[in-house]
Amino acid sequence: MARSLFISDLHLSAERPDTSEQFFRFIDEEARRAGALYILGDLFEYWVGDDELTDRAGDPLARQVADALKSLSDDGVKVAFMHGNRDFLVSKAFCKATGAALLDDPSVIKTGKDKTLLMHGDTLCTDDLDYQNWRKTARSAEWQRDFLSQSLGQRHEAIVGMREKSKEVIAAKPADIMDVNASAVKDAFRKHHVRRLIHGHTHRPARHDVEVDGARCERWVLPDWYGPGGYLALDDVGARLVSF
Repeated sequence: MARSLFISDLHLSAERPDTSEQFFRFIDEEARRAGALYILGDLFEYWVGDDELTDRAGDPLARQVADALKSLSDDGVKVAFMHGNRDFLVSKAFCKATGAALLDDPSVIKTGKDKTLLMHGDTLCTDDLDYQNWRKTARSAEWQRDFLSQSLGQRHEAIVGMREKSKEVIAAKPADIMDVNASAVKDAFRKHHVRRLIHGHTHRPARHDVEVDGARCERWVLPDWYGPGGYLALDDVGARLVSF
């Protein structure tokens, strides 16, 4: 099988230029030699709408990232994008600009002779009830319509306020409720009839063995890019986490 790479939780923003430069190096030095690149959410610190790419007030970094992904897809590398909790407003225009396919969360892909379940990972954190309620609101058509009806500048200001509030809320939460729920993980394996799950969101990179109804399964958690960053590579040899 062709080598596939999986990344998530890069949280790219103009405030962290070193991470952006690491992303561009990754595209040129690693992803361009792969058969597919799967971005499992939170590529950006936040995304206020696809007009970020076309509006004069848009972030130049957004255009640079889109151009890098388009160059990759034009070279024959399959690029796929899944929404995260920060960039769930990515839509058709972004995918057209990058050549990326938009994946549902969850999605099952064929990996050699096996199947692999891909998720961002936030829906597995079922103990975090406040977040799950917010997620339901933010993914509603009504909330998104109202938010996107504002100017780009207004949306940027609103997101900055949301980020500050989110930091306060997270700081006050017990760490364990922001990790995945074991029952939710097993339910995902059962529902999709897979033995491998890859996700991000929790920022706790690791490989976990999970026994589901007597079957041995594996759960891979992708690294965030607040530190060194990294990715998961999957080929005929198997899956492995790679740190920069």
